[in-house]
Amino acid sequence: MNRLQGKVAFITGAGSGLGRGMALRFAEEGADIGCFDLSLETAEETAELVRTLGQKAITFEGDVRNSKDLLEGIEKTVTELGDLWVACANAGINASGTILTLTEEDWQRVIDVNLTGVFLTCQSAARQMVDQGKGGRIISTASVAAEKGFAGLIPYGATKAGVRMMTRSMAQELAVHRITVNSIGPGLIATNFGGGNYQDPEYKEQQGKTIPLGRIGEATDVAAMAAFIASADGEYATGSYFLIDGGMTDSGFGS
Repeated sequence: MNRLQGKVAFITGAGSGLGRGMALRFAEEGADIGCFDLSLETAEETAELVRTLGQKAITFEGDVRNSKDLLEGIEKTVTELGDLWVACANAGINASGTILTLTEEDWQRVIDVNLTGVFLTCQSAARQMVDQGKGGRIISTASVAAEKGFAGLIPYGATKAGVRMMTRSMAQELAVHRITVNSIGPGLIATNFGGGNYQDPEYKEQQGKTIPLGRIGEATDVAAMAAFIASADGEYATGSYFLIDGGMTDSGFGS
């Protein structure tokens, strides 16, 4: 613990799920948190939880599709908390539908949030870190859907695969500034994002039987990897993609 003592993190989608998990783990490690979310209410809930851990937290209501919102969120974070050390481009959405039913509007909405939103988040954070001249960490949230195809997840998988390659390219460009850029690929995680009833222990147990490690992942599993990347322990990792999936990618799941 305390690997991020005195550091400042900016997290998109911080109001719930993986974003909240990262915020709390970073706070446990000693970081202060800028909580950016489309919902100010849920961002405030996360911020309050961070404060109970003894760390500072500020909130910003904004849309990752809007570069002005991101710039203002990062500026507020830096002004109130200090120089930015780690930025997590975590916000993402999905749209239901197959190749026969998916609307053009839903396709574009997923592209705008999951791909353009990640790009804009990383760009805003990178510019701030370069100006500071102290290095930093950028972490993007990809998915096992970037590894293999799943019916009904066409735009989601396409964008998450794009996030992987964008991360690798950014890592090459920012290495000279001592800024590392890595992505995490979560598998089945017990959050509200996937639509599963993970509040039901029986449902979780049944779903866990499909995973080689025998359980569904938790937001804390993903957050632990993010904390490693953000700390000095992860300083030599850049352009990497860390699967946190309990082995499901190599198990034939979904094939």
